[in-house]
Amino acid sequence: MAHNVGIIGFGKMGQTRAAALQTDGRATVVKVYDPHPPKDVPFAIAASAQEIIDDPKIGIVFICATNDVNKSLTIAALNAGKHVFCEKPPAFTADDVREIIAAERASRRVLMYGFNHRHHGAVVKMKQIIDSGTYGRVIWMRGRYGKSVDGDYLKTWRADPERAGGGILLDQGIHMLDLFLHMGGVPFDDVHAYVSSRYWNIPGMEDNVFAIMRNSDTGIEVSFHSTMTQWRHLFSLEVFMERGYCVLNGLKTSSGTYGEEELTIAKNRATAPAANFDTEERMHFAIDTSWAREAEHFMDAVSLGMPVTMGNSQHALDVMTLIDRIYAHNHTLAPNLHEKLQIVGHAD
Repeated sequence: MAHNVGIIGFGKMGQTRAAALQTDGRATVVKVYDPHPPKDVPFAIAASAQEIIDDPKIGIVFICATNDVNKSLTIAALNAGKHVFCEKPPAFTADDVREIIAAERASRRVLMYGFNHRHHGAVVKMKQIIDSGTYGRVIWMRGRYGKSVDGDYLKTWRADPERAGGGILLDQGIHMLDLFLHMGGVPFDDVHAYVSSRYWNIPGMEDNVFAIMRNSDTGIEVSFHSTMTQWRHLFSLEVFMERGYCVLNGLKTSSGTYGEEELTIAKNRATAPAANFDTEERMHFAIDTSWAREAEHFMDAVSLGMPVTMGNSQHALDVMTLIDRIYAHNHTLAPNLHEKLQIVGHAD
């Protein structure tokens, strides 16, 4: 049975999700809403987001809108009995996510978030290697994720702190933080961070975040840099274990600006003092299957009753709790966020 879908927000992400659903084949997009719809939309266009939520023929709502409405639209759609897929960030704070979880539990509907990087081929392989235990436990991780923006960026909603909720951390860094939680399997309760805006100088929006984090129980340590002053786009995730390591450089994207997606794996430490190039195995992922894989995961939950194991509301709460801790070090937040962040970044 095909499930009818309504999409709120039909820009780049809404169109990407529609194409992925078409590939999966178990859902049919019947209506979309966008305040500025593109030309030649092949679906019925709603007059408002509420029209999609209220439509009794629609059983699934995809939310691909601006960050500021993610929370309210998700709760409204769940309360209306819809299954919901929402892009990141889930909300602006962890407390916001707790409100969403309460609505999710009351609705007994599927809720999944677009933490798309979990579904990239190299990330899937890396997680399989870690979970196998072949190379021992995770000792430390290091992640760098950066892009450059130009003056046109300042004209978009992403440069508006009231609509975006934050800068590069909520825009892009959230993906790397989610991968740390995914790979490490533990939260990071000890957080030290520098959050700054010294180049673009957008009020209330950071352009760089440097952080070191640690899980107090396991001792797993993490180094993290999220930036929008990376003049050459960069994605790099390193996971070092007791008897080897995985290093992912590059990420296959439609723009191609992050380079080739290459996963390097060291099977063991080799001869002291360290591994060498001859002992490394390299895997290349030339095709981006993450969107289709993500749509399949969501539709398995809706159609087959399978659990959401990547991008569920607990994952959303975990990453927003970590973001709250990082933002606690920021003294340039938008005023509305200052009131919400009643949290201590770390205990001295």
